[in-house]
Amino acid sequence: MVGENSKVFARELSAPEGPVALADGTWLIVEGGAERGCVTHVSADGQVKKTIKKTGRPNGLAVDADGTVWVAESKASSLLRLTMNGKSEVVATECDGDPFLFPNDLCFGPDGALYLTDSGVHIDSFAPNNQIRSDYMGIRYDGRVYRIDAAGAVTKIDEGIRFTNGIAFGPDRLLYVDETLTGNIYRYGWRNGRVCGPRELFGNVIRADAPAGWKGPDGMAFDENGLLYVAVFGQGDVTVLGRDGAVVQRMPTRGILPTNVAFALPGQRRLHVTEYQYGQMEMFPVDCDGLPLWNEQTSGK
Repeated sequence: MVGENSKVFARELSAPEGPVALADGTWLIVEGGAERGCVTHVSADGQVKKTIKKTGRPNGLAVDADGTVWVAESKASSLLRLTMNGKSEVVATECDGDPFLFPNDLCFGPDGALYLTDSGVHIDSFAPNNQIRSDYMGIRYDGRVYRIDAAGAVTKIDEGIRFTNGIAFGPDRLLYVDETLTGNIYRYGWRNGRVCGPRELFGNVIRADAPAGWKGPDGMAFDENGLLYVAVFGQGDVTVLGRDGAVVQRMPTRGILPTNVAFALPGQRRLHVTEYQYGQMEMFPVDCDGLPLWNEQTSGK
């Protein structure tokens, strides 16, 4: 049953996350392992990998219409801007004097702004030597959601989330964010062209029979029919939620540690999933394409 519908697309990856399909059919991912710590370009057939830039411990990626790569960097706790030839610069490290702790995931919104989750605990406190602490439930988490405008100004949207992680805009133009420790998926309202709170509970992805230990929702993405696909780390599946937030499907992964999901290019009807346990990217056939992503130049149109 585990991974029976999936195929392995790319192997020998070190703590892979943040998959993004590029217009030419190739992929960008991050490799967060201590020996790699880089943004990686993967060929369209998954066989060839090229390091774009070592940044430390990159986590989330987003690509704008100009091909600029935006990186949530968790080791240096910053938002980076990166070109495909490896030139990088720091865009932001704080909000109103409050430093970032664990920049995690990214997406563009309908307003042209970039949205960032911060898990609310520094990586060295949460996972020293890349090993999650056994007492993780007792750690204080102050997860945040931030908005970054075109000029690089950072605004805090929310706080107090227990390990903020995946982030995506839905077909309703509402912002969805998940909370790893509880398994909850939240969403925010949209008023006068801006995301607004308070957050409301949309759904939950944890199975009653889920394995013990660290687990919960990580990266997520919508398909064009409005279904939400959520990689559930430690549970070994991609959980699919309907428009009402109810679970409609569980897609078992080959490894128990899926980290993020992304749809392939339109017409391919394929979901790609990065996974830690085996250090690979899996791919699943799906019924439809992904919801088109917002970026700086198409937002608001």
